[in-house]
Amino acid sequence: MRRKLIELKSQRTTLLENAEALLKEGKQAEYRAEMEKVANMNGEISDVEKLLEEQDRKFMERGKDPAEEKDKALERADILRKGGEVKFSARETMRDVYQASKQTTLATGSIVQPTGAGSNIRDPLGNVVCSVVDEVYVQDLTGMGAYLEPYVISEIKATTNAGKARTASTDPTFGVAKIAPYELNVTSFVDRNINRLSPASYYEKIHGMAMRAMKRQIAAMIFNGDGQSSPDMFGVKNAKNVAGGTIFKKLENAKLDENLLTELFFAYGGDETLGANAKLYLNKKDLLAIGKLRNGDKERIFKIIPEGGNPNRGTIVDGGTVIPYVISSALTALDGAGATIQTMVYGDPMNYELGLFGDYTIRVDESVKAVERMYAILGDVMVGGNLIVDKGFVVATSGAGG
Repeated sequence: MRRKLIELKSQRTTLLENAEALLKEGKQAEYRAEMEKVANMNGEISDVEKLLEEQDRKFMERGKDPAEEKDKALERADILRKGGEVKFSARETMRDVYQASKQTTLATGSIVQPTGAGSNIRDPLGNVVCSVVDEVYVQDLTGMGAYLEPYVISEIKATTNAGKARTASTDPTFGVAKIAPYELNVTSFVDRNINRLSPASYYEKIHGMAMRAMKRQIAAMIFNGDGQSSPDMFGVKNAKNVAGGTIFKKLENAKLDENLLTELFFAYGGDETLGANAKLYLNKKDLLAIGKLRNGDKERIFKIIPEGGNPNRGTIVDGGTVIPYVISSALTALDGAGATIQTMVYGDPMNYELGLFGDYTIRVDESVKAVERMYAILGDVMVGGNLIVDKGFVVATSGAGG
């Protein structure tokens, strides 16, 4: 069914390209016939997507069998200790990301208790990854060279011509967002005393560090892209379609004052709607600045409420409006920014699609930092991403005066 969905979307893209060509040639009848085919195909695509979403939901939520996971951990630990590579399918990686905030790891004793000296390797304070990776729309794109997501830029506009000759309605416009693979390499270091852990705990510690390293880099790229002048992976702040058109929306001359959140809130969404399910992603420095804002009576303007189970996110109460927020060090702070700098972003994370193009591999190298008695945990994965909804995010830009 997944292959069928890919084929259907490819056919729809071809139909849209044909329709656009016919429209430019002024062939209205042929254009409308082609768009009718697109409409019919949209229904078929929607049915297949709903089926796949349900299958994926059941897979993601399915609990892991402790005995099976212990056997798998022991086997993978043996491979890693012998210098081999362990592979995780795209779907398995997606599930690990999805369940990361829920599951108890092997290292905490849910399956096997670590024993012996040096078994308790403490993670640093605040060892949390930006939650955006868990919130965006993720797809398994294994085996594809690239993936095209068509989206609507503007819809048909009716005309009022009472008592006059009828004129054609304004035609809809479409865009296509390309999601291409980008090779991501991740590296973490751990003390070699990790070898003193029992096999299952050793594997879980390695796996956890590799997953966090991958998620940190992916989180940064979801916002900023891959950093190339011609990106393979687009971020929210540089998202473009195949025609070179910008997919995000700008809030220019943003200022850290009592009006900022209101401006972002109303900048997102359509002319007759307020955007649903939107979140504010910002640097911790900006969250501090927002919390310090006071009115004339020295009272706090905004109330910040961190989430109990995840200190990376929470809500900001602005009068009668509650705005969810997520902290990311990958975003530039508006507080103290220079002129025309892209800073915080606001939108529905499901408007961004993250694609996994194949397996995620992990291996342990003992030679990179041998003198420092450290092991290098090396991961490799092919990822891609782009916004798939027109103006799916608002990007705040600092004013000319900084």
